[in-house]
Amino acid sequence: MNQLLEPLSFSFFRYGMLAALLIGSLCGLLGVYIVLRGMSYIGHGLSHAIFGGAVVSFVLAWNFYLGAGLWGFAAAVLINQTARRTKINADAAIGVITTASFAVGVALISRYRNFTRSFDAALFGNILGVTSDDLWAIGGVCLMVGLVVFFSYKQLLFMTFNNDVAQVYGVRTNWLDTLFSLMLAATLIVSMKILGVTLIAAALVIPPITARLLTDSFHRMLGLSTLIGGLTGCIGMYLSYFFDLASGATIVLTQTSCFVLALGIAALRKQLRNRMIHTHV
Repeated sequence: MNQLLEPLSFSFFRYGMLAALLIGSLCGLLGVYIVLRGMSYIGHGLSHAIFGGAVVSFVLAWNFYLGAGLWGFAAAVLINQTARRTKINADAAIGVITTASFAVGVALISRYRNFTRSFDAALFGNILGVTSDDLWAIGGVCLMVGLVVFFSYKQLLFMTFNNDVAQVYGVRTNWLDTLFSLMLAATLIVSMKILGVTLIAAALVIPPITARLLTDSFHRMLGLSTLIGGLTGCIGMYLSYFFDLASGATIVLTQTSCFVLALGIAALRKQLRNRMIHTHV
């Protein structure tokens, strides 16, 4: 027990642990809607787009959260509108807009080489460098997403499974799409400094698909995915401390281990179900 409590005596670990718990839960919750809507690629693409916004905000000496937030929200809305109003598929729109935005960031870094090192944390994450300001930002986004999901639960559910039918029944899908884009952009921005651009997509996708293997119920999937995201965040932090590994990568590897375990459980359940059917026949 003393070994488990020892890391908590360090303030950087307490901050990192709380950030991992909140970010893991947040990505797990929002990831359910992303996976079920077939938008898994948007997390990966939008995180690259926001990287471009982060570099631009640095060059213009803007606040990181403000600059990257506006850039990410604009990119998400642009992707939605391009997919809705043109013949271009969503995947293609994501590929064009997000890679162009990432290219802007890379071009600016190559132009101003003196601040290249400052973006290592944005690319690969630095969970042990979490500050109290970061925690307040993460808490604010968690509160916003939680309230939106709570008060728009039925509308989001309807839109997730059938966008066209939702419109027929009076759900304002355009407005909800914009709101969802805002939530996604905000989530990616507060996650970027923790997990890095390269690992955010995994945190958004692995917990929901793990939960999907364990249940067919939507509300149980929401709860399980949130729980898996938060729990693997905490376990990953402890493993990174004791084995001296990069915290972001360890969290993702912990989530991957849970996914493999869920695959095994799902296969075992299927085998048992088939055996019971054969027994009754």
